[in-house]
Amino acid sequence: MKLILVRHGETEWNRQRRIQGSRSDTRLSQEGLKEADRLAAALRSEPIDAIYSSPLKRAAETAQILADACKVPVRLVDELREIDLGELDGMFERELTGRYEEAWKGLREGNASTPLPGGESLQDVQTRTSWAIDRMLERHVDGTVVVVAHLLTNLAILCQALEMDLSQVIQLRQAPASITVLDMTTRGNSLVRFNDTCHLEG
Repeated sequence: MKLILVRHGETEWNRQRRIQGSRSDTRLSQEGLKEADRLAAALRSEPIDAIYSSPLKRAAETAQILADACKVPVRLVDELREIDLGELDGMFERELTGRYEEAWKGLREGNASTPLPGGESLQDVQTRTSWAIDRMLERHVDGTVVVVAHLLTNLAILCQALEMDLSQVIQLRQAPASITVLDMTTRGNSLVRFNDTCHLEG
């Protein structure tokens, strides 16, 4: 299976450096809508068999713009939602102090097993996304699948596919509306493209 991992387009909270997880159902900004249009133009010629998306609005809006261009329906999958950030959700990064600051730092440095205050751990995210990706592999073993989701969701999928420890997420980046491509086979998985934003230029 060819897996195209897409992060949703920009939201106003991205621009404001405000923390958004699964409890914050933010929409795309005007810039994010433009990014989604450029993403759709870049993937229009791909022989896409299925598009799966997080149900959160910022991902679902990105996926729908892509789906309209490619004439492929979107399937919403709850397991692809962003990490539940618990009590941190909605805070500005500059507001983080004390245990919140420590929890945020730990998450960004790949503390996989400790849940955020009132929320999930990275390991929780990887467990549910792995289940979803396995179902896609069963349905589309020789196909091309697009997953439109979120930063930590996509990085958890990437680490699982490449057998990387979750502590390495701090070394990975995925910009809004970027494209990452994995080739997933019974012989193993390989990274073909990573964090490609060439389609957003100009």
